[in-house]
Amino acid sequence: MKKLVILGGGESGIGTAVLGKKKGYEVFVSDKGVIKDIYRKVLLDFDIKWEDQQHTEAIILTADMVMKSPGIPDEVPIVKKLREKGIPVVSEIEFAAGYTESTIVGITGSNGKTTTTMLTYDILKRGGLDVSMAGNIGDSFAMQVAENDTLYHVLELSSFQLDGIKEFAPHIAVLTNITPDHLDRYEYKFENYIASKFRIIMNQTAHDYFIYDGDDEVINAYLETHPVRSILLPFSLKRKVEKGAYLEGEHIKIIIDNNEFTMPTDNLALKGNHNVKNAMAASTVSQLLKIRKTTIRECLENFHGVEHRLEHVLKINNVQYINDSKATNVNATFYALDAMKSSTVWIVGGVDKGNDYSDLYPLVNEKVKAIICLGVDNSKIINAFGNCVDNITETQSMKEAVNMAYKIAERNENVLLSPACASFDLFKNYEQRGREFKEAVREL
Repeated sequence: MKKLVILGGGESGIGTAVLGKKKGYEVFVSDKGVIKDIYRKVLLDFDIKWEDQQHTEAIILTADMVMKSPGIPDEVPIVKKLREKGIPVVSEIEFAAGYTESTIVGITGSNGKTTTTMLTYDILKRGGLDVSMAGNIGDSFAMQVAENDTLYHVLELSSFQLDGIKEFAPHIAVLTNITPDHLDRYEYKFENYIASKFRIIMNQTAHDYFIYDGDDEVINAYLETHPVRSILLPFSLKRKVEKGAYLEGEHIKIIIDNNEFTMPTDNLALKGNHNVKNAMAASTVSQLLKIRKTTIRECLENFHGVEHRLEHVLKINNVQYINDSKATNVNATFYALDAMKSSTVWIVGGVDKGNDYSDLYPLVNEKVKAIICLGVDNSKIINAFGNCVDNITETQSMKEAVNMAYKIAERNENVLLSPACASFDLFKNYEQRGREFKEAVREL
């Protein structure tokens, strides 16, 4: 019996453990931290051996294959030792893909991938396909394959998940954009992160499709120097494309194999240029999979987005409070500020991942009347925007930040939480940060 060792007892680790057990592996799960009770219960139910708060090398180094959770960097000692011994280390996505014959839609990108994934899933589901959504969102892909292997899988994929693939090849790959993010995991080299994102198409063939942002200079530069085997379907707000999606006046137009789909951008439920692009990407996938045009239109008109992504919370005294806690990098915040139609009080800050704020200067000059910093160390934000905005204040809790915004904001203005940073200094994750914002707003 082959031995499968799993490093990390979170969502992807437990899903892989269950799938591995079902496929006849001897499975062992090892986590350096504490495995949550909900995951322990699954391990007990399936009679899977596990340990937490340690990695027992004597057991781990006897594996035939190791699945490493995406959160564990390649540089940790146990992973280096596995590689030195020639033991294959793969991601959950790679492992699970080997056990399904289903059609896979893989979606990655620095921003917009969650919205695009949820929107694509929504359209395919309403279109009558037997489809699931997994990966970086919802259930783990491995658990989905183990328990409910639908005919179609829509996967949101992070660069960390793509780093651990060898043969994984989605039939349809979507790349929403590439902007600097997570550079702390890529030796602070943007080119390493770019290469990681493009792994999504490395095993595609001439029968597969690659849908991407045709306006993204980083993507275009990469494509000029790296030949791609799959069929290219760009989407663009700036130019007409022969195959793919583009804007014609105020209408989205998608052309695939002489089949046309059009829809006015005014009818989109989600506003802002970035959401026009998300809609183009999701609609292109849906067109490829032969979903009826009326279904695509209905979904685009009724889809109200992702929690913590430009989420309208409440209007108080004619001031709109908006939760964009999912904006953990500068590019995501750029889209948020770009979508603001009136003067805005901006709550920003957290753990800086090597941010360059200069792209935001024109938008901050135009739209931001006050900045409220919410982080342990706000010096970089204050230095970056001190010349753009007169009113910059520092706060140490979400309640304090929201109360400060309430005092500053006037009728017909916005209060926007769009941190441009990771949340780990004051919060467990961006979800907790967003929930605390919403609670504080409701208590006003």
